[in-house]
Amino acid sequence: MATAFSSDGEAALRRELGPAAAAPRGDLDGFYEMGRAAAFVRGGGYRKVALQFPDELLADAAAVAARMEAATGAEMYVLGDTTYGSCCVDEVAAEHAGAGAVLHYGPACLSPCRKLPVLHIFGQQPLDVGRCTEAFRELYPDRQSRVVVLSDVVYAHAMGELEQQLCPEYPNIVFSRVVCGDPPGPAPPGEVRQFGRQFPVEALGGLQDCAMFYVGAEGLALTSFMLTWNRCPFSSFDPATGCGRRETLNVNRALMRRLYLVERARDARVVGILVGTLGVAGYLSVLQHLRELLRRAGKRSYTLAVGKPNPAKLANFLEVDIFVLVACAQNTLLDSSEFYRPIVTPYELELACNPAREWTGNYFTDFRDLLPGACAHVELPPPVPAAEAVPDISLITGEMRAARLCDHPAPQLPPSTALACRDQTRALAEISPAASFLESRSWRGLEQQLGQTPISKAVQGRRGIAIAYEDEGREQ
Repeated sequence: MATAFSSDGEAALRRELGPAAAAPRGDLDGFYEMGRAAAFVRGGGYRKVALQFPDELLADAAAVAARMEAATGAEMYVLGDTTYGSCCVDEVAAEHAGAGAVLHYGPACLSPCRKLPVLHIFGQQPLDVGRCTEAFRELYPDRQSRVVVLSDVVYAHAMGELEQQLCPEYPNIVFSRVVCGDPPGPAPPGEVRQFGRQFPVEALGGLQDCAMFYVGAEGLALTSFMLTWNRCPFSSFDPATGCGRRETLNVNRALMRRLYLVERARDARVVGILVGTLGVAGYLSVLQHLRELLRRAGKRSYTLAVGKPNPAKLANFLEVDIFVLVACAQNTLLDSSEFYRPIVTPYELELACNPAREWTGNYFTDFRDLLPGACAHVELPPPVPAAEAVPDISLITGEMRAARLCDHPAPQLPPSTALACRDQTRALAEISPAASFLESRSWRGLEQQLGQTPISKAVQGRRGIAIAYEDEGREQ
């Protein structure tokens, strides 16, 4: 029996993989681009290489590893069951194997890595370019439409042929280009670089005057695109079904749900920072940034590394009021409806705790956009003195929030027993989130009963295993 807080594991046994998930058995070289992968290994002189496969491609791992070893002479290590999302490069597992580089197979979020060189082999899934062209014409009958074509990375190999079919008819169409890693230098004016995609924007009103056409199945990537570019109408073509459609996701309703979570974050006093990646560049910087943000807001924070989050794991932390997930741009939008506590993104936590950041209609799923020097960075304002604090009312409970202000640290005085620093806020008591939670519990742990518990000597314990201890026969 499975509940919201536990699973019997039957879902993993009954899960069926789509027929397009596996590569054609007779075309491993083409599907996995063996020539390009072997050239990468030989060109870098790597002696140990990690091959990271998602679950749906793991059946081909042994054959691919054997062919790669024969072609390069290097040792190959297969990585499966990644600690976090399979779209991210598992640098930790690769370093445990002593690998000098990683070949990442399958769909990828294209987040830049911290240490190891990575080559992405997306897998060339088949695409009916003719049917996709017909669906595009049906969705955009106006030949002067300004459309940006995006695609899942597994169909990036076919975008050149699709571009040849559509560009003569649609002069204002723009095709995005997949970019692995961080491109050198900032993006020039009129160019968009997000989610590992790069494309120019020639419309006078910017990107909001363009429509988006996505080639790929419905999933986290499309949801992230739609929330980030929420002012653009979206259409999509699913190669698995051969059908095109206008996306009916109510972006405004989804954003209202996210803004509700922002208000929950304002009410929270204890925040759990979930580490959802150990390989994306900048994750340590954003962890430090979130800790400082919460400290300035007067909230207590705890950093938790629990692997892939699920309701059963996070239900163990009852003291935490809300969680913030630090993960790649695709995995950060976690549906927390089944969780005991809500889960927000770093950007939503900034909206809640940074008074200088205001909601402008733009949404950011990549936490690196919030770091200093990035496009969406907003400096934290100086701390507000307690005497100038403005009362804040919760829009959810209607109650006044406790003012937890972060004043400038007190000057360090030499050790002395004659003087004591006076509390500048004239406070008679201090509100502690942990103490308040402990006070609300009906059972607070065992009483110590110092001096009342008799002291007993150590005695010999049992030997053996639970099914048969050595002394069980003598006791009978």
